[in-house]
Amino acid sequence: MKIEKYNKDLDISYSLGAYPTYELVKNAPEYAIAVFIHSKAIYTDELNKLIDICNKKKIEIIHDDKSINKLSSKENCFVVGVFKKYYSNFTDNKQIVLYNPSDMGNLGTIMRTMVGFGYTDLVIIRPAVDPFNPKVVRASMGAIFMLNIKEYDSMEEYLTSNNYKKYLFMLGGTTILGSFSTPKSNYALIFGNEAHGIDTKYFNAGTSVLIKHNNKIDSLNLPISVGMAIYEFSKE
Repeated sequence: MKIEKYNKDLDISYSLGAYPTYELVKNAPEYAIAVFIHSKAIYTDELNKLIDICNKKKIEIIHDDKSINKLSSKENCFVVGVFKKYYSNFTDNKQIVLYNPSDMGNLGTIMRTMVGFGYTDLVIIRPAVDPFNPKVVRASMGAIFMLNIKEYDSMEEYLTSNNYKKYLFMLGGTTILGSFSTPKSNYALIFGNEAHGIDTKYFNAGTSVLIKHNNKIDSLNLPISVGMAIYEFSKE
């Protein structure tokens, strides 16, 4: 199998590392094409479980150091998964919405946080970082393979796509997180770009929410904000 350096126009992507690749073959085996294993790989229990699943699911295992070295600049990357890009239908009644996210590490961290609190449906509004970039996959530690992802070309397109109650997290929000009763279903938590937040023209598109902090900082890191909101909305 011939593989090439990743670019967003490819219809395939890569999971770099044994753990993300294990999550791929365990949670999305229908999209897995092959698993590459380096000659320096140590056959831990984790790697042996990965190989066992590949054999059961008839996912090809390829021993090819050169291809792995081409795909990963990290010296300790000895396992690479190859998978078809995919978009799944939403299955939950709550959504996380990211408006123009621009940092791959942040996106991966948010994916992992979502899975940790039982959120499965992620909306990304373009322009945005590529959710299938291998750096995002790795930052998510394979959590991406437990999510359903949809992309929209604009906020307007998204806002008219459903009638969920929408909570927009904004520095100028008028409702403080933690001060109101949170719904358990049919809602969307919407977060803006790392640098610019959500455009103020969408202020009245739903409930504007402020995560209150002291004035020694100007704003919170995006993954921290998402994590705090998810935690609050997940409380019983």
